[in-house]
Amino acid sequence: MNKREELARQAFKEGYNCSQAMVAAFSDLIEMDKKTALRLASSFGGGMGRMREVCGAVTGMFMVVGILYGYDDAKDYEGKKDTYALVQELANQFKAETGSIICRELLGLDGKDNSPVPSKRTEEYYKKRTCEDKVGLAAKILDEYIQSHCPKGTCNF
Repeated sequence: MNKREELARQAFKEGYNCSQAMVAAFSDLIEMDKKTALRLASSFGGGMGRMREVCGAVTGMFMVVGILYGYDDAKDYEGKKDTYALVQELANQFKAETGSIICRELLGLDGKDNSPVPSKRTEEYYKKRTCEDKVGLAAKILDEYIQSHCPKGTCNF
């Protein structure tokens, strides 16, 4: 298990949602204070506000990608294209390992478990949910990409 995977898993076990666990694991690289990053990612847990849509680990991965490799010029067509291609590449890697990037599919839910009330983090919760594994996988995929593609031309990690 690599460092980022361990950090993401630990953040999830501390009670952060999947998306927050991802940004926490990469907070030293994203040029954003950790508190702001955690708040930014807070809406994306549970498949976006617990609607069970795109997995929070995946959206967290995409947030980190946007900060490290994204574009900021509205007219940067190539930057937009490159960012979208990278998002799709990473999503496809995650999907190849898990079968989906959709929270409800990953958790085997029938769509009825989308109350806005978060589940209590109990021992039973951790036995039932595979979220920690998904967070670890997303962190591993992203870390491997970063290790081979220095963000913004630097390798200060």
